[in-house]
Amino acid sequence: MTSIPVLGWREAVGLPEFGLSGIPAKIDTGARTSALHATHIEMVERDGVPHARFRIDLGHGHETALCEACHVSRRKITSSNGQSEERLVVTTRLSLGGALFDAEFSLTDRSDMVHPVLIGRTALRKRFLVDPSRTFLISERSALLYQNPGSDGAR
Repeated sequence: MTSIPVLGWREAVGLPEFGLSGIPAKIDTGARTSALHATHIEMVERDGVPHARFRIDLGHGHETALCEACHVSRRKITSSNGQSEERLVVTTRLSLGGALFDAEFSLTDRSDMVHPVLIGRTALRKRFLVDPSRTFLISERSALLYQNPGSDGAR
């Protein structure tokens, strides 16, 4: 029998295609699509293929260099406050608990949230279970780019 890894409600994740690791992420089974705090979002074209170009805002004044993703779609996303908006959704590799897999991320303003990354249930499905009473079950708090003990409510 194969054991399914258990995550806490908060873990450190990596986005290796963007050269990032130790990103604080909220694990949220109530959200369908994962989300990434992105700024300077624009569509560009490379050899006839649409790409999203953006910066990832990691909080505390840490903003990445320009990132690009070629697997792009537009989707209507309903946020936790019930507001619907059309967002760009990109597919990139996600590193979580030793697993590496493709995941979809909507690009959005998460400046009013504590965690720059939210991992939704589509990325978790058939890979992980979640214990909402615990944090950092498969990653180390010390692996985070910065330490932030808060929850994912308004700052």
